[in-house]
Amino acid sequence: MQLGDYNRIVEREMLWLGCQQITPGQVTVITIDDQNATWYNFTRFKDAEKGCHISGMSELKKYFQRFGYLSIPNNQNDNFTDVFDAQFESAVILYQQKFGLPVTGKLDSETISTIMSPRCGVSDTESTIHATKHFAYFYGRPRWDRGSSMTLTYAFSPTDMIDYISLPEIKTVFKRSFSRWASVIPVNFTEIDDYPSANIKIGFFKGDHGDGQPFDGVLGVLAHAFSPENGRFHLDEDETWAIDFEKVKSKMAIDLESVATHEIGHILGLAHSSIKEAVMYPSLKPRSKKVNLKLDDVEGVQALYGSNPNFKYSSLLAYENSYNKAINLNQRSCSWTFSTVVVVVFILFMIT
Repeated sequence: MQLGDYNRIVEREMLWLGCQQITPGQVTVITIDDQNATWYNFTRFKDAEKGCHISGMSELKKYFQRFGYLSIPNNQNDNFTDVFDAQFESAVILYQQKFGLPVTGKLDSETISTIMSPRCGVSDTESTIHATKHFAYFYGRPRWDRGSSMTLTYAFSPTDMIDYISLPEIKTVFKRSFSRWASVIPVNFTEIDDYPSANIKIGFFKGDHGDGQPFDGVLGVLAHAFSPENGRFHLDEDETWAIDFEKVKSKMAIDLESVATHEIGHILGLAHSSIKEAVMYPSLKPRSKKVNLKLDDVEGVQALYGSNPNFKYSSLLAYENSYNKAINLNQRSCSWTFSTVVVVVFILFMIT
């Protein structure tokens, strides 16, 4: 055995001994109901930090590479190692910053849970430029160029659709989603029947569908869309898509309107936002809705296209203020109701 080989073995064993061995019994339980089965295996890396050597960590590194946070070092022959090294720590920190998580550089519970959440398939950082603290654009800041007040056409694939939601219902959902963006910028969206000639082409696809970004089955990546002026808009056919959670009881149901609104943002040129409340935030939990544009979404898209003459910031701010007040009022109401119950029970106890 050469001295160099011996040193590498010793170094590897020291890394292993210096890291708490993580076993399935030690990790925080994160329910599989709202997680992709493949990504669910990432629970085993909870609490891992720099210096750890855990079998299979190379798969987690591939996840970070897929979404733009990590590249394979030239000296690793196109393969990732299972060592939590300094490069991976930097990738974790960048990921935590992008998602608005506590920046620890470790795979804490909140970070692992976010990693496992269903999300958009568009890369978060690799192809973005002109990033502000919140919203970001694709590399080169591409936009549609059809004059000062433009109209973009969209069409649905005549073959690649789902059959358990009627086409008129799907069209209604997309019309609402396009209208939200049109209400804040001088861009109109018109549906046409001629799919090949449409600016924006919408369809549902399974697995490898020929665009270099294969879908991965239930949950995981939900959809992806391409930057201007590509216009391709693809949704994962394997998802349980829903427009009314009252009618769809599956714990894995995904709100179609929320995903449609998000992907239209990509079609227009927006990349992912680090604001959790924003439509352009990358992840969306099952059975949740996020359809209303936030200030961050509006500022980002208006920087590309300008403002719709009829748009008023005051109405958006008023809506957000009323929404926040409603949440606070609801929280206080719940607290008051619980306190009232306690008082009533105490009085009844004293009487009896």
